[in-house]
Amino acid sequence: MNKQNISKIKLFLMGLQNRFEENSSLFDSINVTYKSGLKEFNGTGKFDNNSIKFNFNGKTQSFNISSLFDFITLESKKYDEVFILYRERGTDILISADNNNVKMTNTEVKVNPGSTKINDKKEPLINNMSQTSTLLNRNYYIKVGKADVLLKEIGIMSKDGKIKNDKIRKYNQIDHYVELLDGVLETLPRNQVINILDCGCGKSYLSFVLNYYLTEVKRRKCHFIGLDISESVIESSKLMAKNLGYRNMEFHAIDIKRYKPDKNINVVISLHACNTATDMAIALGIKLESDCIIAVPCCHKEMLSQYSYEPFNGILKHGILKARMADILTEGMRSMMLEAKGYNVSVIEYISPLETPKNLMIKAIKTSDENEDIFYEYMNLMGSLNVYPALYDFLNEDWSS
Repeated sequence: MNKQNISKIKLFLMGLQNRFEENSSLFDSINVTYKSGLKEFNGTGKFDNNSIKFNFNGKTQSFNISSLFDFITLESKKYDEVFILYRERGTDILISADNNNVKMTNTEVKVNPGSTKINDKKEPLINNMSQTSTLLNRNYYIKVGKADVLLKEIGIMSKDGKIKNDKIRKYNQIDHYVELLDGVLETLPRNQVINILDCGCGKSYLSFVLNYYLTEVKRRKCHFIGLDISESVIESSKLMAKNLGYRNMEFHAIDIKRYKPDKNINVVISLHACNTATDMAIALGIKLESDCIIAVPCCHKEMLSQYSYEPFNGILKHGILKARMADILTEGMRSMMLEAKGYNVSVIEYISPLETPKNLMIKAIKTSDENEDIFYEYMNLMGSLNVYPALYDFLNEDWSS
């Protein structure tokens, strides 16, 4: 290939190098095809242990991005044509060159149309809770087709590209979760990495889905940290991240109170963390002065065993009413504490109560300094109800040791 076009290839590769260095976690692979007459010579590179392993002509070598592009450029001189496919999450970039022309094109990654089917039978999910879960007539944020690799890895989709009947409810839930967080995430600075901490992450489905959405749909830089006390679920999350090639994730089997972040945390999320584990997650978010705290609580045992209010004795003698009141008081006092700590709080219905009774979401966005009036009101309520909430206790504990 002539020197002029080799120089153009080198210029395009310099742009890709800058792209890689800006956010290497997006890089998936690089495929190079050289042509000389009717013969083709192929090379393939994958990220491995902080380097790129590039196989060409039966030989595998380790390169950093700069030395790899030098190698590819040098080899291009020997051939009539070269096609360089640089793949990152959600985007393919193709450089094609011959002696007449050099061009670069960007395309959104396409999925085989044969793998984009949704549940042919259109039947509702049938489980021990309800028969209400069907695919909804809505524009999904996590789209079948584009997100197939993700949906298959987290078990929502079958190998043949159909949403599993018994996972439709889960699919609807995680997609609605993304919808509710979309506006919140837009308020975060665009010129920095968004660090998201998932407390009590379990199998980390929401972190994987948010990672996909932020990275491949919104094109935002992000990093995810998953915490859970169970080593087995953490190992499962690590394996899924490896299978998906999501290198902007880390997972730790650790008690939330023992975790010490090495970076600024922008968002703390917690989904269905049992009983006071939700309070622990909220407390950590407050202690870290996180920009945003999102919690979808689970069971409420603590307040039920504590609270009493004499004017309501005639009502609270009914166990089911006392339990429901405990739920309201728990979420209400959590919200008050967040407001006292300077957060703008909204409590919304996360998903239909027909899907799950644990359907409230607390969204808190840091907007101001602490509010002493609300804190005083909170303390008075503690006395009136004869309660000592775990959130208050956690906030006053020293977690530094």
